[in-house]
Amino acid sequence: MIEVESLCKYFGPVKAVDDISFSVGKGEIVGFLGPNGAGKTTAMKVLTCFHSPTAGNATVNGHNVEENPLGVRASIGYLPENNPLYLEMGVIEYLCFLASIHGIAPAKRKSRIDDIIEITSLQSMAHKDIGQLSRGFRQRVGLAQALIHDPPVLILDEPTSGLDPIQIQEIRGLIRKVGTEKTVIFSTHILPEAQFVSDRILIISDGKIVGEGTPDELTALAEGEAITYIGIKGDANDARLAVENAAPGSKLDTLPGTPETARFRLTTGSNAKLSERIFDAVVASGLKLVEIHEERASLEDVFNKLTRQPEDDVAQKEGEA
Repeated sequence: MIEVESLCKYFGPVKAVDDISFSVGKGEIVGFLGPNGAGKTTAMKVLTCFHSPTAGNATVNGHNVEENPLGVRASIGYLPENNPLYLEMGVIEYLCFLASIHGIAPAKRKSRIDDIIEITSLQSMAHKDIGQLSRGFRQRVGLAQALIHDPPVLILDEPTSGLDPIQIQEIRGLIRKVGTEKTVIFSTHILPEAQFVSDRILIISDGKIVGEGTPDELTALAEGEAITYIGIKGDANDARLAVENAAPGSKLDTLPGTPETARFRLTTGSNAKLSERIFDAVVASGLKLVEIHEERASLEDVFNKLTRQPEDDVAQKEGEA
C-alpha cells in the first residue's frame, strides 16, 4: 500500500529526509518512531503530497506522489500534527461538509457519518460545536474526518500529542481498532506508543532510518546484553581501572556520583560470574564496592543507541574526562 524508495527531501542545504526506503503492507500498522526533528513529519508530508520529494520515489495505493497526487489524496486519510478544525462548526455539520468535499453521495452521507461517529465514540459530542470539545475529543473529530471517505490508508502525525494519559489510551485503542481493516502509518517520539500500537516499527534519526522490525525483533537486538550498575567508594580513576580489569573489552560509561563514590554503567555480552569478578577486582584494588545490580537491555536501550547523535558521544566523553 505504501512504497518508499531512496526518498530524499532537502530544504535549501538542509537534508530533512536522507535516502530512506520502506514499505507498509495492507492491514499493517507501522509506527514511525524518532526524536523530535528526526524527519518524521517531513516524510509524511511527502507521502501526503504537501511536499514534493527532492529525489527518490514514493507511491501510496499504487499512485505516485509526483505523477498522480490526486490519486494519492483520494486514497489516504490524513491527521496532521496540528489538527486543523473549524471550531465554530458542529461535529455533524463539519463531517457533513467533509463528506461533500470527498464526493460522498447525499443519500449516503447520514449513514456514513453515523458509522464514523460510532467508530470514533463521538456519540455524546455529536451535537456540540467543535470549539466546545476537549482536546481529546477534537482528536477524535480529526480521526473521524480522516476516515469519513473510507480510505484504504491512514497517515497520522503525532496523533496523541498533547493528550492526557486516559485520552492517549483511548486514541491508541482507536488506532488499533481501525488498523484491523486499513493500512496505518503513524509518527511518534514516544517509545511505549510505538511499542504498544505497532505491528512494526521504523526508527528514524537525523533523516535516516536506523532500525526496522517488530517490537520483539528490535528488542532482540539487545538480547544477550547485560547492563550492570556499579558504585565504588574510593578514587574514581582506580575504580574505573578495577572495573575495566574485571570486564575487559566491555563498554563502560561513567555516571554521576558523589565525591566519595564513583558510579558506572557496564554493558557486556555476558554476565557469567561478572559480579564475582568485579567484587574481586575492587577488593584487590583496596576499594569498597557499595552498589552492584543488573538490568537486561530493553527496547528503550536499542532506541537510545540507534538514535544517539555523534555529539552525544563527544559530550559523554568530555564528561568522563
